[in-house]
Amino acid sequence: MTVPHIPAAIRAVTARIGAAVLVVWGAATCAFLALQLIPGDPVSAIVGSNALVGAEQREEIRHHYGLDRPLLVQYGSYLRHLVSGELGDSYQLQQSVSSLLADQIGPTAQLALWSSLVAVVLAATVTVLTSGRSRWPRRLSTAVELIVVSTPSFWLGIMLLTVFSFRLGWLPVSDSGDARSLVLPVITLALPIAAVLTQVMREGLLGALEQPFTLTARSRGLAEHTVRSRHALRHAALPALTLTGWFTGTLLGGAVVVENVFARSGIGRITLQAVSDRDLPVVQGVVALSAVVFVLVGALVEVLYAVVDPRLRKGTGVAAA
Repeated sequence: MTVPHIPAAIRAVTARIGAAVLVVWGAATCAFLALQLIPGDPVSAIVGSNALVGAEQREEIRHHYGLDRPLLVQYGSYLRHLVSGELGDSYQLQQSVSSLLADQIGPTAQLALWSSLVAVVLAATVTVLTSGRSRWPRRLSTAVELIVVSTPSFWLGIMLLTVFSFRLGWLPVSDSGDARSLVLPVITLALPIAAVLTQVMREGLLGALEQPFTLTARSRGLAEHTVRSRHALRHAALPALTLTGWFTGTLLGGAVVVENVFARSGIGRITLQAVSDRDLPVVQGVVALSAVVFVLVGALVEVLYAVVDPRLRKGTGVAAA
């Protein structure tokens, strides 16, 4: 009996879906176990630390939320609801976690997308301008990059607020619904990412400029800036693309700090509040959402690999540009 041949594309998609399911399951399981290890009674988080609630009422609350069931039963119920898209209700806000995340994901997605875009454009620009030039611009850029990477995001945000909002008065201090209020949070998130991307892209670009294909491009009479931006930069983009995908997936962690510094609404702000209040359903929902976003960004990065590098297009189904 012969085994039917499965096309490579179907095998690749099946493997990717299986890996995505494992990532989401692993993240959800880790979040569930970590929250169980936090000391304290979840009922106290639900009713508040200063509430006068009798033992009988506490048991009723515990039974209502299923907290009196064995841990494995709770875990199985949690996974079953997660698969069906039911994330439960927030202990503190008395609102379904799904609707809460849907209300808050817009500002965070806007912040993350603009930060990623600004970081990539800034890194590509600085890389092209400083690679292969005289040493001083490159050294100055490297020093600035190290300072930015070494500066914590909350401190960078406070410094930007001090200069551009309190001193100069150019930009609003907090979220006012104005597009200008997005500028400082985006810069705060984008600068450290751009600094790391610039370092990676510069090394890749310097290596690409020594390859034979750049000599061929120069021999065809192309201008130096065209050789750098159109040919060499493309070969230096793959490592930076990997980092960009990773940074985009982890921007939610940065949003926790930035949204609180700039008093913006979003997933990061409610995450910090949920962790402080031990609002377990919200924390678990945020972790599950982060895992899904990370998987989607990873899949997008793999598609972009094939778009950027023609050598990776074989068998991927991505059309040549």
